[in-house]
Amino acid sequence: MVVDQDQQWLLGCLSASLDPNQNVRSFAETSLNQASLQPAAVLLKQFIKKHWRENEEAFEYPVVSNEEKALIRGQLLGSLDDSHRKICTAISMDISSIATYDWPEEWPELVPFLLRLISDPNNINGVHGALRCLALLSGELDDKEVPTLVPVLFPCLHEVVSSPQSYDKYIRGKALSIVYSCISVLGAMSGVYKTETTTLVMPVLKVWMNQFSLILEHPVQHEDPDDWSLRMEVLKCLNQFVQNFPVLIESELMAIMRPLWHTFESSLQVYLRSSIEGAEDSYDGRYDSDGEEKSLDTFVIQLFEFLSTIVSSRRLAKTISGNVSELVYQTIGFLQITEQQVHTWSMDVNQFVADEDEGSYSCRISGILLLEEVINTFGSEGINAVVDATGKRFQESQNEKAAGSPAWWRVREAALFTLASLADQLVEAEDLTTDPALAKFVEQLIMEDTGIGYHECPFLYARIFTAVAKFSSVINPGNLEHFLNAAVRAINMDVPPPVKVGACRALLQLLPDMNHSAILPQIMNLFSSLTDLLHQASDETLVLVLETLQQAIKAGHDASGSIESIISPVILNLWVAHVSDPFMSIDIIDVLEAIKNSPGCFHPLTSRILPFIGPILNKPHQQPEGLASGSLDLLTMLLKGAPSDIVTTAYDFCFAAVIRIILHSEDHSELQNATECLAAFVSSGRQELLTWSGDPAFTMRSLLDATSRLLNPDLECSGSLFAGKYILQLILHLPSEMAPHVRDLVAALVRRLQSAEMSALRGSLLLIFARLVHMSFPNVDQFINLLVSIPADGHENSFTYVMTEWTKQQGEIQSAYQIKVTTSALALLLSTRHSEFAKVNVPGSPIQSNGGIITRSKARSAPDQWTIIPLPMKILALLADTLIEIQEQVLNSEDEDSEWEEIHEGDAKAAKDLLPSAGALQFSKPTYDQLEAMARFENQGDEVDDHLLGTDPLNEINLASYVADFLLKFSSEDRALFDNLCQGLTNAQRNVIHMALNR
Repeated sequence: MVVDQDQQWLLGCLSASLDPNQNVRSFAETSLNQASLQPAAVLLKQFIKKHWRENEEAFEYPVVSNEEKALIRGQLLGSLDDSHRKICTAISMDISSIATYDWPEEWPELVPFLLRLISDPNNINGVHGALRCLALLSGELDDKEVPTLVPVLFPCLHEVVSSPQSYDKYIRGKALSIVYSCISVLGAMSGVYKTETTTLVMPVLKVWMNQFSLILEHPVQHEDPDDWSLRMEVLKCLNQFVQNFPVLIESELMAIMRPLWHTFESSLQVYLRSSIEGAEDSYDGRYDSDGEEKSLDTFVIQLFEFLSTIVSSRRLAKTISGNVSELVYQTIGFLQITEQQVHTWSMDVNQFVADEDEGSYSCRISGILLLEEVINTFGSEGINAVVDATGKRFQESQNEKAAGSPAWWRVREAALFTLASLADQLVEAEDLTTDPALAKFVEQLIMEDTGIGYHECPFLYARIFTAVAKFSSVINPGNLEHFLNAAVRAINMDVPPPVKVGACRALLQLLPDMNHSAILPQIMNLFSSLTDLLHQASDETLVLVLETLQQAIKAGHDASGSIESIISPVILNLWVAHVSDPFMSIDIIDVLEAIKNSPGCFHPLTSRILPFIGPILNKPHQQPEGLASGSLDLLTMLLKGAPSDIVTTAYDFCFAAVIRIILHSEDHSELQNATECLAAFVSSGRQELLTWSGDPAFTMRSLLDATSRLLNPDLECSGSLFAGKYILQLILHLPSEMAPHVRDLVAALVRRLQSAEMSALRGSLLLIFARLVHMSFPNVDQFINLLVSIPADGHENSFTYVMTEWTKQQGEIQSAYQIKVTTSALALLLSTRHSEFAKVNVPGSPIQSNGGIITRSKARSAPDQWTIIPLPMKILALLADTLIEIQEQVLNSEDEDSEWEEIHEGDAKAAKDLLPSAGALQFSKPTYDQLEAMARFENQGDEVDDHLLGTDPLNEINLASYVADFLLKFSSEDRALFDNLCQGLTNAQRNVIHMALNR
């Protein structure tokens, strides 16, 4: 082991601390104590990680002896009251690291020591150190430790939190963070140990709620991050109580709403001054000594999150039902653009685009999520509240504008941001086309400021464009055409970048639905402007411009052909520049595909691309990074839906090169893309593909050689990832040519499956087995015999191995096509009632542990265990699970707002109404309509997963009907076997089968 100078010093001190010589030992102990004040405390954490416990992943010899461990633990505990908070934090982290290994079994004195330290108000540093240590430990507590700890720990914590005269807000907040961790564990336990957790929570709930009220009732303090952090911990604790113990907290929540409202209103005033106006410090991007963020934004987000939790619970939402309008009105105030955002977005338009994306998270996004919950819960009342509040805010902006306020636009932009963000809910919940008053209100807000200059209020104008896009379905066509023209002009003019972003977003929405007569006069100008904008754009803005250009090409359609020679070279150069970025490359190829699909563009685009990528694919090792892989993507795009002459030309240019890449490349990206490309060749060329070389046998051998490389068990999984997609095309389009090779193919599939570590690869290979089952129909028993005759390492034969893997993996399969093929293949296999089935037992369902929360240590000591059941019973269970899943999707689509927590609390009637088939078997008499509904719903999501699968007739299967028909036939042919298998199923599985049999 390589030991640096600091580690050597530390090891020397540890060794000397055990020296029999008192003077040597005392000196070493003093040195260790002094080292705790230095960065050595951080070094010690690494030492603990590497040398404390054998058999750990990071362990390195030598191991620390028990005597040395005891000494280190004692020295660390004695240093917890250090006055330097950063040092105290480092020591706490060391203690926490050791506790992961030693506590409670080998370090039982740890928590009693910490509790004594917390209880000593005369040692403030000690209280802080103990709290910091417990805060770290609390993240690792499980269901065994928390119930014994809460009765002794909570009184100590409450004493700290309730003593503002003795402890500052920082220390009180740290105490609350421990309460939060413990309540989180109790909440997770409540599903398993409901009575025990209720007994623990009830006595402390009222005490803590009273304390929370005292903290929240005072106005939020300006420029006081410790005050914000303290309240944030209160809100986090409340959130856990509300989420996990709604019945217990229901009677207590009303009392806390008034203090909560005080915090909400006063925080808006602080937020306006600190963040929106920028007149005071908002502590944005700053952290305390423990690494916790202390910005005002973080606190406001937590406030919104807690309010969202209350609103989303129909049991608890009544606590604010009388103040919905005021809640919405105040929330919109928080949604104004902050001074920091104005500065950042003006300097960096890419950041503006990134922050506006749905995936980002901020105070604005969090506030919108709260308003979405208001509409979801309160329906028309929530909608009216949103409309009324935006109207009030709009009028405020009018008054501010009239008074000459330079910031008048902020609150108007916030009102438009609110409406645009909630447009989907507003349009869906209220048919705006039949409510002219509401539609007129939206138009008024949008049209009010069209006369202002782009430079005067760029963010407001950007928001107007976005709002137009969101409400395009209800805006007057004449106004839409006005904004279409304005957006085209904005892209071509010298205007602030945010305005161009808004214009692109408007065009993205308007172009697909606008009348061609309105688009065509502008289309050439738009093509020119967007192409120019490509040269100026970067990062996120480039993606937006590409998406807009793609829609423009689709909208221009006939006109696009006339400028293919202008646009295509620009896009191809852009593709070369970004080919190493897979995400950007995909967006660029999407634009090229739009050009390809425009009338008259396919052949000239192909003539432009093939001569360029042919030499690249023939010498892939000589290319810059990503160019060969990207060229394969480009070729695959061209082959999609291509006419025969283009496929033939592409074959001449590239087919041999694609085969060579598969046979020889070690680059996983190249292998994956080449495999997809070869699959596209087979799908597009079919039988004719074999004749183009003049030697069909040679071409077939090449295809089989590629198959052999991709199924090589020694090839890394990533390189084989799309092998299943390619092999599927071979057996779909070249079935007679593949027939003589099925045995070799199956043997290779088994070997590759046994070495596959990636779930996605295993699933794709199992799909091939399922498709081969279908191809063997009506002689499915012969395919079973084939599997039985092929050996599999560690198993009796390949049939035993494949069925074990298949039945275990079936529940993980996601795509509609794969589910249809594999599920129906299982039914075909079961229908044979082959004698081999009786010899195979497979994993049934997971065996539940003794209950409780599964911690990392529990998971290591007790890996998953499964029941073992006969293969036919498992297949029948999987078929039943398929029907259950389809039924649940139907029910969820009919009532997305079902109050699941009420069912969880034992509302048997609600459960029965929600899932009729969950009743007792003999009492449920489902109708034919129920199964028909399942079939219709299943067909709604029956889109082809990939363009290559469109020709597979199995994609047309109506799975609900298929499974139901099979169950009816199977039960009638061998009722005794069927009834015997049903005995091993769950009630839900038997009930759904009963429903299928009684259509």
